Amino acid sequence: MPRIMFPIFASKCIILSLLSSLAIILVAEESHGFVRTLDPRLIGLKKEKLSHFRLYWHDTVSGSNPTVIQTVPPVSNTSATFFGAIYMIDDPLTLGPKLSSKLIGRAQGFYTLASQEEVGLLMAMNFAFTEGKYNGSTITVLGRNAVFTKVREMPVIGGSGLFRFATGYVKAKTYKFNSTTMDAIVEYNVYVLHY
Repeated sequence: MPRIMFPIFASKCIILSLLSSLAIILVAEESHGFVRTLDPRLIGLKKEKLSHFRLYWHDTVSGSNPTVIQTVPPVSNTSATFFGAIYMIDDPLTLGPKLSSKLIGRAQGFYTLASQEEVGLLMAMNFAFTEGKYNGSTITVLGRNAVFTKVREMPVIGGSGLFRFATGYVKAKTYKFNSTTMDAIVEYNVYVLHY
């Protein structure tokens, strides 16, 4: 073989060897048949960003059109914390603290009184947005809410639409609470990492 041809032949062998190795790796990764590795760009994921939302959550127990209803009563009628009670919610989310301010979505889910020691909720809810480019997207919150603590923190565990693969946390702070009607307005600051 002439000397000039040897470098070309060697480089072709190296390229062929690399392609073969890549093919073996790809086959090995897909050997389970039900899982494969994807490039995030294939499903539209771009650069991750951090967004902050401030909104107001209106939990209305009283009146003719409550946004929260009890679905399971407390286990014992002597529990000071209503331990075991479960409530379903479809609460308005607004830009400002007044119910008449701009509606941007709804908090849909449930909370249960999960503490025998204090009024502590286990909350599972979706912030389902209805406004602007976020219309149809959701942020999912799941966590513990010690109601009478000044500021409570709960994790964001996911989302949909513009919030696919979301992570983060929310800070909840009671804006107004009526101990007679049990109606509450809570300011939520949402910090979410999303694509």
